[in-house]
Amino acid sequence: MQFTDFSLDQRLLQSIKHMGITEPTAIQEQALPIALAGKDLMASSKTGSGKTLAFLLPALQRVISTRSLSKRDPRVLILLPTRELAHQVYSQLRLLVANTQYKAISVLGGENFNDQAKALAKEPHFIVATPGRIADHLEQKHLFLNGLELLVLDEADRMLDLGFAPQLKAINDAADHKRRQTLMFSATLDHDEINDIAATLLKNPAHVAIGAAHSEHNDIHQRIFLCDHLDHKEALLARLLKDETHKQVIIFTATRPDTERLAAKLTAQGFATAALSGDLKQAARNQIMDQFARGQQQVLVTTDVASRGLDLLNVSLVVNFDMPKFAEEYVHRIGRTGRAGAKGDAISLVGPKDWDNFKKVQVFLRKTFEISTIPGLEAKFSGLKSKAKQTPTKRVAKAELAKGKSKRTKAATPAPSRDKRFITGVDIGDAPMRKKPAAAKLLQDNDTEEV
Repeated sequence: MQFTDFSLDQRLLQSIKHMGITEPTAIQEQALPIALAGKDLMASSKTGSGKTLAFLLPALQRVISTRSLSKRDPRVLILLPTRELAHQVYSQLRLLVANTQYKAISVLGGENFNDQAKALAKEPHFIVATPGRIADHLEQKHLFLNGLELLVLDEADRMLDLGFAPQLKAINDAADHKRRQTLMFSATLDHDEINDIAATLLKNPAHVAIGAAHSEHNDIHQRIFLCDHLDHKEALLARLLKDETHKQVIIFTATRPDTERLAAKLTAQGFATAALSGDLKQAARNQIMDQFARGQQQVLVTTDVASRGLDLLNVSLVVNFDMPKFAEEYVHRIGRTGRAGAKGDAISLVGPKDWDNFKKVQVFLRKTFEISTIPGLEAKFSGLKSKAKQTPTKRVAKAELAKGKSKRTKAATPAPSRDKRFITGVDIGDAPMRKKPAAAKLLQDNDTEEV
């Protein structure tokens, strides 16, 4: 199948050709006909599958070929979980609208709020945004979505993981009308939160799934090295970077301070290294990513802020210096290499603190990894034993049984009737009625005679 088979506008076909794309990918082949027909869509595919064009092309085609619902409101809103991913999608969108009269802007967290309000006042046709910032502008009434024609959610599972569900619902409420089309893309559709939010945002959506989230990535060679401690990890990393030849390398760490510490170490070892984390200002993050994309840095040390969607064709090695907390994130991390049919390598350094997360990855991928070693740097650590369920000892079991019997006996014994008399000089709250003593009454212990 060719792009010409989808009846796309000639200007879009020229832009695709200019981008060097010749044939549609599997996700594009299945998603484009549904999206171009105006239907709602839920789609999932492996990272690097070309899903960005699967929603950008229908968005452009709709704007070009139909009349707008409103002259002032944006026609297309594209939401993404991170600024880096949004920046990349926006760059691709700008290429597609370059030879048209339509305007596109990005509205991202970390950038100047007032400048964004001015850009929104110029009535753009396309907005690429992060959910939190667009919700802020909605609250300030800097834009309205009554005339929104197409809502796109890319990496929807990640947006939910980051806690953006309230913002997504607010955006949905602001653009809640029958003529709106919604396209949702996610790493997996087998997710309770995804299904819950889809039930709110989408209307009778079609489903497309290209490759399971746990399917093997044939273009990436994955290796696991066990480590005893932090110094051992750093020694293994230094040896691997020294002995192996790679174009560019991305190293994922667990925390922001680790990115700076490790980047400083690698710089001291002679590698051109940059550190990227979420606490940097957006301008600094954009500069780092731009320099790395242009090859000015050989190594990028980052947190999961760079794990999704970034299309960096020269990255030939990904290193998990720390294993991710969520197994799905492993797939996105290693997906920064082996893109567009190229081969790539992925290395994971697994220490005692990483072991549980490593086991989760194996379960998620339905794969058992072989352990690799480097002569002279073998680990003493060989994994943690599974915590077996402790069986109660006979003494504990007997005590539990006796405790259970005691509770049942106590519950079954009826409460004694209340003796409403003065006993041993203590008033229990009910004054006794004065009666003449019965002739044959017997006195019990601790009873007093009535006068």
